[in-house]
Amino acid sequence: MPAAPSTHAPAGHTVLVVEDDPSIRALLTSALQAAGYGVVTAETGQAAMFEVGSSQPDLIVLDVGLPDTDGFAVTRHLRAEGVYTPVLFLTARTDVEDRIIGLSSGGDDYVTKPFHVQEVLLRIRAVLRRTEMHPAENRRAPLRYADLVLDEQTHEVRRAGLPIRLSPTEFRLLACLLAQPERVLDKKEILSRVWHYDFAGDARIVDTYVRNLRRKIDRVPPYLIQTVRGVGYCLRAAEGEPGAVAL
Repeated sequence: MPAAPSTHAPAGHTVLVVEDDPSIRALLTSALQAAGYGVVTAETGQAAMFEVGSSQPDLIVLDVGLPDTDGFAVTRHLRAEGVYTPVLFLTARTDVEDRIIGLSSGGDDYVTKPFHVQEVLLRIRAVLRRTEMHPAENRRAPLRYADLVLDEQTHEVRRAGLPIRLSPTEFRLLACLLAQPERVLDKKEILSRVWHYDFAGDARIVDTYVRNLRRKIDRVPPYLIQTVRGVGYCLRAAEGEPGAVAL
């Protein structure tokens, strides 16, 4: 039987827990500290934005339902300010529409309440693994396809020479597609490469992030991000075509 995936923290990582429920906040704080993370906490969106600036956490665990605002608004504000600290949402909302809103606001993953604390720890570790830039990546030449360029060293994306701002997870997804253009990647492979899930992840998160990328990358033809129905996605030019089968 394969070993269970580790939930222990990479060295030196700090997590900001933003949760107004004191029992959940205490539970997460205890579990994160036991796993080796440094922890700072906040109870409101305003306090969270202050802590992001003062503590500079490596990841934010963010409750959606806060007393002064919602976690989606906090994330949109951070992204508008150029802060791309990874965000893991915690929420009692289970509708697909809420998941799409959360991820479209710039979040990196989504866990619904009630949750198992081990799943939260696994998701945190997976998000940190995929959003960190490793030295080996910094030596790679820019990835190119058609008029699309992704530079892993500077973390920049350009289409027809114009800059495109992506969240860390959107950047990783695009890099995954650009690494093997015209090859169809199924959702399980994308989950493994982009989200680094060591357990069964929800494939709908791939669909949501592909939608996000299309809004930013495929605003004008040729449309590059293609759906292969029943299989997955690929990067392939389709001059003059709509470019994507609706999900």
